[in-house]
Amino acid sequence: MSLISVNNLTFGYDGSYNNIFEDVSFNIDTDWKLGLIGRNGKGKTTFLKLLQGKYEYKGTISKNVDVDYFPFEVTNKDRMSIEIVNEIAPNAEDWEIIKELNLLNTNTEILYMNFNLLSGGEQVKILLISLFLKGNNFLLIDEPTNHLDIETRNNLVSYLEKKKGFILVSHDRNFLDKVVNHIIAINNTNIEIQQGNFSSWKKNKDKQDNFEIVQNKRLQKDINKLEVASKNLAKWSKEAEKGKSKKYNPETTIDKGYVGHKASKMMKSSKVMEQKIQKEIDEKANLLKNIDINEDLKIIPLKNNKNPLVLADKLQIKYNEQAIFKPISFEVDDGDRIAIIGKNGIGKSSILKLIIGKEIQYTGEFKKINNLKISYVSQDTEYLNGNLKSFAQENKIDESIFKAMLVKMGLTKYDFDTNIQDMSEGQKKKVLIAKSISEQANIYIWDEPLNYIDILTREQIEDAILNYNITIIFVEHDETFIEKVATKIINLER
Repeated sequence: MSLISVNNLTFGYDGSYNNIFEDVSFNIDTDWKLGLIGRNGKGKTTFLKLLQGKYEYKGTISKNVDVDYFPFEVTNKDRMSIEIVNEIAPNAEDWEIIKELNLLNTNTEILYMNFNLLSGGEQVKILLISLFLKGNNFLLIDEPTNHLDIETRNNLVSYLEKKKGFILVSHDRNFLDKVVNHIIAINNTNIEIQQGNFSSWKKNKDKQDNFEIVQNKRLQKDINKLEVASKNLAKWSKEAEKGKSKKYNPETTIDKGYVGHKASKMMKSSKVMEQKIQKEIDEKANLLKNIDINEDLKIIPLKNNKNPLVLADKLQIKYNEQAIFKPISFEVDDGDRIAIIGKNGIGKSSILKLIIGKEIQYTGEFKKINNLKISYVSQDTEYLNGNLKSFAQENKIDESIFKAMLVKMGLTKYDFDTNIQDMSEGQKKKVLIAKSISEQANIYIWDEPLNYIDILTREQIEDAILNYNITIIFVEHDETFIEKVATKIINLER
């Protein structure tokens, strides 16, 4: 056991309005399995880079173990996987490599396949076992589950349950619950560490938030009273200042000098009191900043009394004249929330593309009603470009509503002029989701909408789908999201 000790850490990017971390201190036991959580843009990946020594910062980070980052950058992917394993972990024996793959329930044949030809899940497995095989290191595992199907995620769960000594960044609540024994949370004003998994942390957080909400109502009343007192003092100070300029009245016993002296004393006293009150206001206001409130995302769907909206009977998608899954039959009625699940590459996205009108080869029967209005969220974010204003104009959505949804999901006004291409992956996905929920549609078609999306926003999206009773067909690998949202499940099998 050893410690990673963080003391008085302060860091901000050049030209940024606020520091990401401000004088934070904590210790990490390198035997812990930590889940690192926080809203998109709060600094999770930045913190991992600071642990790697990639940025200059104020304060100290002390550690006596090496840290390794996942995903490891493979410089030449056009090699057999075993060569990449041997490069990353040169001291690993063949039996150790095979043992690690067996723990992942993975065929050892992938060791002798070209790394570039492996699936995304297989590449994740090769890199993870390589980093763990290095030994005497502390792993920084950054969002390993994006784009992975449920079966592969569960394989990773079984594997990581047997490991220790890592920080895991993930927004998959079910995954975190099964894997970690500590949570490190980047909040609005601090970083906290708690023993337990995500659910135990969330229970404590909700309890603390509810307590603080009650306290904050009282604090807000206090602040309002203090602000009134501050305004009265400011008025008193101005009146006292005016007193200094009053002309001397020979009929009174008070001369001008005395009036001026008294006015100055009153003004000084009021200024001191103003400063004290303002300090108290600032201190009380600071206590209001650490609550994450799920602001409602509003969706106004178009309702249609003609059912079914979509019908499929013995449907099979074909690639190169070959059916890629067993025949499926389903109907989509108004108000249905349908999850499509199955292994990667089995054709989930192709079904969504068929519904939105893409040219997809299929056999069987497929129908949808005329004039069906669809709102679509794609997996791909590479095409996004320009600022939010131009994006809203191009997509014919109300700019103010669109931006309001983004603010509720954690973006700030400083992001509004940023080129979407330069945003984080999580922010890009939020742009696509905000666009979709700003549109009125009969049916919402979302293809892996939650990749890179933080947990708080996932909960907001879940609440919005349920509160506004939208009709939605989605592909997603977050089991918690599926469990909460789906009314029907289509399971694709080969």
